[in-house]
Amino acid sequence: MPTQCTTKPLILDHIEQCVDEIIQRLGKEIRVGLPLGLGKPPELINALYLRAKADPSINLTILTALSLEKPVAGSAVEAAFLTPFVERVWADCPDLLYAVDATNSQLPANVKVQEFFFKPGSRMNNLAAQQNYVSTNYTTAARDIFNMGCNLTMQAVCKPGDGPATHYSLSCNPDTSIELVRMLQASGRTHLVVGVVNQRLPFMGHSAVVPANVFDVVVDHSRYYTTLFSTPKLPVDLADYALGFYTSALVKDGGTLQVGIGALGDAVVHALALRQTDNSNYCNVLNALNRPNASQVFAEQIGGHTPFDGGLYGATEMFVDGFLHLMQTGVLKRKVYGHWALQKLINLGRCNPQQLEPTVLDDLAEIGVREISPDDFSVLKQHGLFKEGVLHEGVWLVLPNGQRVLANFADKSTRIALQASGLGRSLKQGIVLHAGFFLGPGSMYSTLSNMPETERDSIHMLGVEHVNQLDLNPVLYSEQRTHARFINTGIMVTLGGAVVSDGLDDGRVISGVGGQYNFVSMAHKLPTGRSILMIRAVRENGQGDAPSSNIVFSYGHCTIPRHLRDIVVTEYGVADLRGKSDSQVAKALIHIADARFQADLLAQAKKAGKIESDYEIPAEFLNNTPGALNSSLGQFVGSGVLAPFPLGSDFTPVEWALAKALKRVKARAASTPKWKLAMKALLAANPPASAQPFLERMNLLQPDSIETKVVRALLLEELKAQGEINEALG
Repeated sequence: MPTQCTTKPLILDHIEQCVDEIIQRLGKEIRVGLPLGLGKPPELINALYLRAKADPSINLTILTALSLEKPVAGSAVEAAFLTPFVERVWADCPDLLYAVDATNSQLPANVKVQEFFFKPGSRMNNLAAQQNYVSTNYTTAARDIFNMGCNLTMQAVCKPGDGPATHYSLSCNPDTSIELVRMLQASGRTHLVVGVVNQRLPFMGHSAVVPANVFDVVVDHSRYYTTLFSTPKLPVDLADYALGFYTSALVKDGGTLQVGIGALGDAVVHALALRQTDNSNYCNVLNALNRPNASQVFAEQIGGHTPFDGGLYGATEMFVDGFLHLMQTGVLKRKVYGHWALQKLINLGRCNPQQLEPTVLDDLAEIGVREISPDDFSVLKQHGLFKEGVLHEGVWLVLPNGQRVLANFADKSTRIALQASGLGRSLKQGIVLHAGFFLGPGSMYSTLSNMPETERDSIHMLGVEHVNQLDLNPVLYSEQRTHARFINTGIMVTLGGAVVSDGLDDGRVISGVGGQYNFVSMAHKLPTGRSILMIRAVRENGQGDAPSSNIVFSYGHCTIPRHLRDIVVTEYGVADLRGKSDSQVAKALIHIADARFQADLLAQAKKAGKIESDYEIPAEFLNNTPGALNSSLGQFVGSGVLAPFPLGSDFTPVEWALAKALKRVKARAASTPKWKLAMKALLAANPPASAQPFLERMNLLQPDSIETKVVRALLLEELKAQGEINEALG
């Protein structure tokens, strides 16, 4: 039953009551802003969506990004593999019903879904999704959702303990919510802010914590403490690893890191961790890549290959589990602080956070800190520059011994008095990671929840208005983000240096720009910042189609314009494009293209007059082939240095073996005449004992149809080829 408080919020214990409250207060024109990804409260949005499906007089618009869906089997064979996996990994995590209907083009006429980011490739042929897509930088998403008439926000939250709460944590998604609520409150627009408690969310502090009265309604009952949506790891192949290792050598000790989700992000993280924990093997992999001398020199200039002494600090919109891995391996350990002058002194080596020297006050005065405002005092005291007993009163500082001095570092007597009895011993509450949202495997959520509070407090979740740009505090953020390496992925790059990351030249949207543009732009604004865009050189199209180059002469769509070109990395090397001429850029990109496409790219560039007619590609770049890559890095797979899942996996060993084999089974079945498949099934030998775990997992111990017998026969052959089955078949 609802518990009515004298002040906000109204506490309810059932979702349906909340839907009633929403319709009663807002009427039937509802435009709901949902957080990206994990922060959506599935039970509430499902109940509201079902109410709209049942009542055509309700006009519901859902404004969001990245609506996560569980994998769905396309055949009985896929179902046999997927169903147990889905049940184990996602358990009682609810489906987002509007997303399921959107995928199947079954949304009712009175419901519209407008998204600014899709799961990559998931909406390519969905006409409604393509037509309702909103292109916006992540930094301006809250503004745009507000301007689209949002009058309802809802978010999954958690509380610090059992019982009534005076405050809640936005946990995984303070990225746009805080800004959007601020706009709604300032506008005078009739609106509702709703929270749904899920105590499986890790309680994140700092900016993610909001007072209870931010919410108009909170739904809190243990039935809604359901399994969090997770993103199982993808395997990392040799091309991914090559990209990751090339990129890792561009990261400078004492610098700043942004990296994203997926196999390429995992490859970078693994390489950085190996650089720290097993530097010998790290260097062996780099050497095996046969980097040209100029590339090695460039990497040493802006990055390095040695272990991390000062460590890295993370400033990223997306907090992926790789950052936890880097914390655990001692890479992510550089702490930053919330006052520009303090951070500047640390960067200059004039302030040791572990041991404050009296001269730090003189140095603060020297670099321009004079009058100490209440805000300055609060931040400096929070970080331990002042002892606990020091107070700020008007124009005075009151020391623990009762002495009153001017709140001004320019006053020598103030500095002397503080040095004697008011200076702290060391800095505290430093931050190793600022991030806008998190999403990852289930192990990430449990690690965060079980992490000691002091360690978890070194992670600060906050809005993308802070993380994705410099505008709100350019002096502080520039000092914190020294030697920033903003690492993102792209789909294609043109010989002019423009990068395609979110769509095709026919107008179809693959994913969305997200924060990529903001980070690339920020890299150009920071004195020591660099943007690194990782792109697979070649695309294997499958289904018998020939592979194609992801380095192209030109393309009819771009995400990052050519004037923001910086560093591009493929599995064949690094191209430094910043400040280079068009001819130099085109040559550098051809040098890291797949060898099968280099001649054609060079011919196009020459025809367009972008490269001189007598130019020839140097011999050192002509061996850019998958075979050469396998020869270089294959040795490290067997030794375990380059494992398929360097950061862990939700697959069991049997499932991973099956996943690899089933992919090839599907390809063989599609390319083999049906009569041959039938003969194979009829003549198939009896399976050996070692095949039993695999067949049992796929429900193929006793196949009962020609189709399942074909699958079993092909599967056994592939498992034997993989070395999973040692005995002869039959």
